[in-house]
This record gives sequence, structure tokens and C-alpha cells, in this order.
Amino acid sequence: MDRLTYIGHATTLLQLDRLSILTDPMLRSWLGPLHRQGPPPDPRLPKICDLILISHLHRDHLDVRSLRRLEPSTPLIVPRGAARWALRGGAEDIRETGIGETIAIGAIEVTAVRAVHNGHRDRTFGEPIQPLGYLIRAGARTVYFAGDTDLFPEMSDLGPVDLALLPVWGWGSSIGTGHLDPGRAAKALEMIRPRLAVPIHWGTFFPAGLRRLRPEPLLEPPLEFARLARSLAPEVEVRVLQPGSATSLEDR
Repeated sequence: MDRLTYIGHATTLLQLDRLSILTDPMLRSWLGPLHRQGPPPDPRLPKICDLILISHLHRDHLDVRSLRRLEPSTPLIVPRGAARWALRGGAEDIRETGIGETIAIGAIEVTAVRAVHNGHRDRTFGEPIQPLGYLIRAGARTVYFAGDTDLFPEMSDLGPVDLALLPVWGWGSSIGTGHLDPGRAAKALEMIRPRLAVPIHWGTFFPAGLRRLRPEPLLEPPLEFARLARSLAPEVEVRVLQPGSATSLEDR
């Protein structure tokens, strides 16, 4: 049975056609001043993961220390030019890709698509590398993992899909440029036309001080996204998953 587990931030576990795909693994409890809200990732993840997808270079998406927790032989798909960072995480099977290119891993096909986001490792320093989203095809099912992105006209060419994993926020209680907010994410549903949408990249990492004041994940962004989706794309089913929870991808 195809299944999705929302681990937190942009990290999800997709189980498609008996293969397990991990997106943008952020598996630690903290990153700099930011601390995880919600349960820690399942310690069994390194053993059950068959494929890893990295959307872009930012430290909350390509986390070298998290990669070191995973099996080094697990295939890792990254944007072209990002292999040197993945090597620091111990990865041994790195597949670089670019927009429009497809990589097959067993019965899974992964096609890189455009994302509108900052391509630097540290916001402004170093050579920028094109951020990516991914279309993941397994049998008759197609999943769109957006990574981090804002709206762009070509989104209309991506759909329809069975499942869209859309970012709806940024860090903690704030959102920066190059991210969808609840309103723009709901607009994206009109363009992509998924059967099912799950909001990701919201409220699961907070600065330590704010975390003490608010120990639970920030649910307002995904709930606002779900509310707006009912108006803008009423044909799309939206499921808001708490960090650590899972859902079947079969029709309800």
C-alpha cells in the first residue's frame, strides 16, 4: 500500500511501489539556533530508505550531518553541482540532475522540475546551484515534491498529479522570500490540479526562545492553506498531517 509519512519541515517518507523515498532529510533535533518541534524521526529510517531526494543547497534541506545518519550506499539524487556537498555527508551513490532530466531507480522514475528559490548554500555566498522540485512516478501514481519554491507559470505544466507535497511556510513563525505562503500554495493547487495535497515546510523548527513559549508545532499555516484550498480548489483533498503521522495514498 502506497503511504506518506510527514517527518517534519520538508522531510517526508514516500512509500511507493514497495520502495521508500526520503525527501530533504533533516533528521537532527536542531540546526543552529533552531530546535525541532514534535517527535524525532523514526530511528529505523536509515534501514528502510531506498532513495533520497535533495531539492537544493540550503542547510535545512541538504543537511550534511543528517546524510551521515543514512546508509552511504543509498542512491541520492541532487541538483547538478551539489555532489560535493553530498560527498561530505558520506554518500557513495550520487546522481546529479537538472530541469527536465529523468533518473530511474528500480520501478521509480524521478524527473527534475523548476523551483523558484535562492540557489546559494548560505543565502548569498558561493556559486548558486539551480534548486529543483521533483515529479516522482511509480506505476500509475505521480507525486510532486516541490522542495522550496514560489509560484511560477510553468507549474500548470506539472499536473495533474495524484499527490502534491507543497511548502506553505518558512522557519518557525516567519516566512522569507522564495517560499509559498498558505495563499500562494492554495493558488498552486489550481495550477497543478492534484487529487490530494499535503502541506509541508511549516512550524516544525523554532528558535529556542520561541520554542519554550510555544512547545507545539505551528499549525496555523497548514490549516489556513486547507481553508483557502476549499475555496480556490474545492476538488482537491487536503490532508494536514502532524509531524510523525502517516496517511495512505489510496482513495478514501
